[in-house]
Amino acid sequence: MAARRMMLLRRFSTASSKPLRVCVVGSGPAGFYTAEKMLKRHEAAQVDIIDRLPTPFGLVRSGVAPDHPDTKIVVNQFSRVCHHERCSFFGNVTLGSSISLPELRNLYHVVVLAYGAESDRSLGILGEDFSGIHSAREFVWWYNGHPDCRNLELDLRNTQTVVILGQGNVALDVARILLRPTVELATTDIANHALATLQESTIRKVYLVGRRGPAQAACTAKELREVLGIKDLYVGISESDLLKTPEDEEELKNDRIRRRVYELLSKAATSNRSSPRSDQHELHFVFFRKPDRFLDDGHGHVTAVRLEKTALTGNGAGKQIAVGTGEFQDIECEMVLKSIGYKSVPVDGLPFDHRAGVVPNVMGRVLRDTSGESAIDEGLYVCGWLKRGPTGIIATNLYCAEETVASISEDIDRGVLVPSLPKPGRDGLLQLLDDRNIRVVPFSTWEKIDSEERRLGSLRNKPREKLATWDELLRASETDQLS
Repeated sequence: MAARRMMLLRRFSTASSKPLRVCVVGSGPAGFYTAEKMLKRHEAAQVDIIDRLPTPFGLVRSGVAPDHPDTKIVVNQFSRVCHHERCSFFGNVTLGSSISLPELRNLYHVVVLAYGAESDRSLGILGEDFSGIHSAREFVWWYNGHPDCRNLELDLRNTQTVVILGQGNVALDVARILLRPTVELATTDIANHALATLQESTIRKVYLVGRRGPAQAACTAKELREVLGIKDLYVGISESDLLKTPEDEEELKNDRIRRRVYELLSKAATSNRSSPRSDQHELHFVFFRKPDRFLDDGHGHVTAVRLEKTALTGNGAGKQIAVGTGEFQDIECEMVLKSIGYKSVPVDGLPFDHRAGVVPNVMGRVLRDTSGESAIDEGLYVCGWLKRGPTGIIATNLYCAEETVASISEDIDRGVLVPSLPKPGRDGLLQLLDDRNIRVVPFSTWEKIDSEERRLGSLRNKPREKLATWDELLRASETDQLS
């Protein structure tokens, strides 16, 4: 371990005698944009990015759908950040177990938490723990080769109907992966275990369930257009759901994206024949329904979702919310995917607003508690979903990072942060991890993993074949570090 630490120290040495030591926790878009902007804005900044996974890029790798390769091009920009002489990436380092937050803060002048949201919101209804019910996040991680979900138990061979709770972009991604012909998915970077399972799928019908109506649908036109464009797909939408109230008209008038979504749904409702063919895959949009409970077969496996019909009422802020009407209907199914939102997870020593699922902050500066009136916790910052909640697209994190870095710069200018006071930074981090026998995965090792995935993919006419288990990834990293 000592020899490996010396190798890493030589690899990541810096010429600056008094650098501003910065650690960014999380290597998704928020983390990389923060690192990039710190390097540009502060010539003395030495930035270390740590991540619990051996692989960088966060949701760009494990969240973006495999049939959206253009969205993943941003990894080229992030790779250039890691090649910067004042930047390093250390994978397989977990905040909270490999190193604590107080320890990290002792090593660095600035710590920016950007580790995103790796858990799920709960519905809190009866039967939510039945088998056959999964979060959309788990399903997305499964088909994208995330090592935490490699062994997710999905019985698609005995599933004909899937209910997806939610109608946002993630829900549409999930529906598209379930319904799109596997011959088209076979040339993407979808994980091989997922492709093999989908090729055996007997799924014929998918329901997308939303609490409100088509005028309030949370997806974007681009995502909706893609799922509606699946070859030979029957799309079911009740025309009565498309009737607009004056309140709907007011909402649509002020939102161009939702207007376009409503237009696409209206067109789809009138374009289909009255009923699907017996051999046709079906996608049904179910509006004005909210889940009430799950039903099972008596042995703990889901067999149906009980939905309560809803009606919309104004909330006094120009928007309408869904309220239950006391009328119910059941949709029979063999599998349920909950796409109701991601949730961030706190670590010891970090203030956390459990209701909002974020770290309390002012423009990225972490507050010492959740009261909203407490003092700033100097030197500790937050960015991305952990800062604002799981909303927005990849580019949203660019503006989020700009705000956080601006706050850091202001604090340096005001003397709140004093970079001239020495901090161990990278050397101290590597020493501590070496003492604990933590196998650090540097960016150069990730590049070896990347090359191997591309080589394996080329054998199957795919962009890459992801190494999708912890053992595979760590074996690859060990091979590189011993070479």
